[in-house]
Amino acid sequence: MDSINNNADNKYLSAYENKIKNGGIISVLFSGVGGQGILLATSIMAHACLYDGYDVKVTEVHGMAQRGGSVVGSVRFGKQVFSPIISRADIIVSLEKLESLRYIDKLENNGIIIINDYEVLPISVFGGDYTYPHEISEKIKNFTSSYFIVKAFETAQQIGSTKTMNVILIGALSNFLPVKAKSWIRSIEKVVPKKILDLNLKAFEIGKNFKN
Repeated sequence: MDSINNNADNKYLSAYENKIKNGGIISVLFSGVGGQGILLATSIMAHACLYDGYDVKVTEVHGMAQRGGSVVGSVRFGKQVFSPIISRADIIVSLEKLESLRYIDKLENNGIIIINDYEVLPISVFGGDYTYPHEISEKIKNFTSSYFIVKAFETAQQIGSTKTMNVILIGALSNFLPVKAKSWIRSIEKVVPKKILDLNLKAFEIGKNFKN
C-alpha cells in the first residue's frame, strides 16, 4: 500500500499549493465527539499555518462536548482570509466514523476526508431506537473517492495513550497541506503540554507516515 504521504505528493498537495498561489483559501473541518481533542487539533493546525506565514481564521469548537455529543471546529488559511465561516470544506478530518457521515454534505466536490476508524455509540443507539451504521465507508464512497481510513485508535493504544488519536490524524492531514514540517513541529511544541510533548511528537510522525 502507498503511504498517505505518497498519495498527497502525487496529487493533492500540488492542487492546494496552486489554490493558495492563486489567492484561494483552504478550509478544513474537524468533526468528532466530546473529549476527542478537537480544540487541540484546530489549535495545532492554526499555529502551524501562522508559523508558515499564512493568514488564519478559526471557528470556536462547539457542540455537546461535556456529554460526548457531536463536536465540530474549523480552520481556514490563505494569503488573506476575511471570515472563519466554512460553507464547504476542502478537507474534513473526522475523529469518529459516524461524525464523518454527519458532515459529509459540507465537503467540496472532489474534497478529501480523513476518517478515524473508531466508533463511539451515541445515546440513541444505547437506547435501542437506532443502530450504528457500520457501513459508513461504503456510504462515503457516494460522495468522494478521496477518502482515507486511519486506524488512529489502535495506533494510539500501541504508543501508550488513546488521547493521541487527534495528533495522529493531524500528522496524516499535514501531508495534504502546503505547510512546512518544521511549522507543524513548532506548533505542537507550542500547544501541547511539555509532559506529553514527546508522545505527541511521536504520534504526529506516525500519522504523517501512515499507510492507507
